[in-house]
Amino acid sequence: EARIFNQTPIRPRHSRLLLAKILFLLYRGDSMPTTEATNLFFSITKLFQCKDMSLRQMVYLTIKELSTISEDVIMVTSSLMKDMQPKSEITYRANAIRALCKIVDPSMLPGIERFIKSAIVEKTPAIASAALVSSLHLFGEAKDVVRRWANEVNEALNGKAISQGPSFFGGSNPNQAVSTSNIVQYHAIGLLYAIRQHDRMAVLKLVQGFSGQNKSSSWMGGSGATLRSNMAYVMLVRYAVRVMENDPSLVPQLHVLLEEWIRHRSDMVSLEAARAMCQLRDVTAKQLTGAVNALQVFLSSPRPTVRFAAIRTLNTLARTHPEAVQPCNVDMGGLITDSNRSVATFAITTLLKTGNEASVDRLMKQMQGFMTEISDEFKTIVAEAVRSLCRKFPGKHSVFLAFLSGVLRDEGGYDFKRSAIEAIVDLAKHVPECKEAALAHLCEFIEDCEFTKLSVRVLHFLGEEGPHTARPSMYIRHIYNRVVLENAVVRAAAVSALTKFGAAAVADPSLQRSVRVLLQRCLDDREDEVRDRAAWALRMAGGERTRDKYVRDD
Repeated sequence: EARIFNQTPIRPRHSRLLLAKILFLLYRGDSMPTTEATNLFFSITKLFQCKDMSLRQMVYLTIKELSTISEDVIMVTSSLMKDMQPKSEITYRANAIRALCKIVDPSMLPGIERFIKSAIVEKTPAIASAALVSSLHLFGEAKDVVRRWANEVNEALNGKAISQGPSFFGGSNPNQAVSTSNIVQYHAIGLLYAIRQHDRMAVLKLVQGFSGQNKSSSWMGGSGATLRSNMAYVMLVRYAVRVMENDPSLVPQLHVLLEEWIRHRSDMVSLEAARAMCQLRDVTAKQLTGAVNALQVFLSSPRPTVRFAAIRTLNTLARTHPEAVQPCNVDMGGLITDSNRSVATFAITTLLKTGNEASVDRLMKQMQGFMTEISDEFKTIVAEAVRSLCRKFPGKHSVFLAFLSGVLRDEGGYDFKRSAIEAIVDLAKHVPECKEAALAHLCEFIEDCEFTKLSVRVLHFLGEEGPHTARPSMYIRHIYNRVVLENAVVRAAAVSALTKFGAAAVADPSLQRSVRVLLQRCLDDREDEVRDRAAWALRMAGGERTRDKYVRDD
C-alpha cells in the first residue's frame, strides 16, 4: 500500500489513512525489519512536497516513530529545516522542531544549536514550547550542549528577549519580545531546573526569585518578572521541597515560602503547597496550622476535584498527626453524604482516624452502605483504615470483625481482599477475645476463595493459631476440604497446616490420630509436593522430641 506515497499527484486523504495505519501498528508494538522501515521512511519523506496541513502533521508523527528503527534518517534534515523557515506555517515550524530534535544525533546538535536557541526565545508560544520540550528530551543525551542554552531559557521564563543578532525565525529586531504564554513559562522552568538541578544555590535562587518577597528581582539578575503559569508555581513548590530535603538548614527559610504559596489565589498552587507542607519531615502541629486551615476551606469547594484533593491530603496527614486534623471533623462530617463516593470514602476513613470510640459505630454503618459503589482502590483504603483502628479501639472488635467479614463476601480484587484478610489477622493476634470468631470467618472465606495466595496465607495462620483454641477440631474440617477441592499449591499448604494441628503440644491423642489418618490419605495425592509434605509430616510426628525440633518451631 505504501506505493501511493510515490504517486503523482499526491493523494492527501489516502496517504493520511495509510500513515494512521502505520502509526497504529507501531504504537501497538509490532516489529518492523530495519530495511523495510528505512524504505518506508524515505517513501514518506516524498510527502513533504504536499502542502496539506493534516497530511504534514501525520508525516511528522510517522517519521519520529520510524526514526528509531530506520537507517540514514538524518537525510531528512534538509526537509525539516525548510519547514522551520520564517515563512512556513506555525504548525509546520513547531512540529519540525520536534521531529528534528527526535532524529538528530547528539554529535550533530551543535550544528542546529543556533536554530533551537532562536526558537526558545521566539514570540510564538507553539514554537517556543516545542523548542523547550525538545531541549528537555535532548538533555539526557547532550547535557553539556543544552546547558549552554540556560540564558535563552531564562529569558523565555522571564518574558524578555536577549540581543543575539538576527533571529532565525524571522525579523532582525534584537528587542523582539519572547512569548509570554503561561505554558512557555511552565516548560521553561522545567528545563531550567534540569540544567541547574545539581547546583543547590542556583535552584534556591530560582525558587526564591519568583516568591512574593523577591518580585523585584529574578535569580539571574533583577528582571522584575512574575510567573503567570500556575503549573510553573506548582513546579516551584516541588523544587522547594527537594531543596529542603537535601539541606535541612534551609527549612526555616523555605517554610515561609510554602506558607506564602498556601495563600496563593490559585487552588492548584495552594493545594500543592499545603500537600507539601503536610509531607515535610519533623513538621510540628503549629507549622501545620496554615495548611490545615487552607484545606479546611477547600472541603466546602463546589468543585469535586478540589474537595477530593483536600480530603485526600488530610487523610494522609491523619496517619501521623491526627490531632492536627481534628479541627476539620465537622467539615469532613458533611462530606460523608457527598455525591462523589471517592470523597465520601476519604471523609469516613479520615474521621475514623481522628474521631473517638463513640463515633465508630455510626461511621462503620455509613461506610458499609456504599462499599459496593466504590472501586477496589478505595475499598483497599477503607480496609487499611479499619486495620489501623483495630489496635486503637480494641473494644470495638465486634464491629470491625462484622464489617471485615461482610466485605470479604463482596466482589473485589486481590489487593482489597488481602487488606481485609490482614486486618482480620491483626485483630485475631491483638484481641484474644475475638480470635475464634476471626478464625471462623477466615474458614468461611477459604471455602470460596479465588486467590491462591490468600488461601495459603489463611491456611498458614490457621495452622499457627488454630491448635491453641478451645475446639481445634472445628477448623480441621475446613482445612481438609482444601486438600480435596483445591489446586496443588493450596493442597500443600493445607497439609502443612494439618501437620501443625497434629504436632501441637496441647493436642489430645484422639485429635492426633485423626490428623494422622488425614495425612495418610494425602499420600495418594497426584502432586509430588503434597505427597512429600504428607510423608514428611508422618515421619516427623513419630516422637515428642522430633515434633519439637522440626514441626513446632517451623
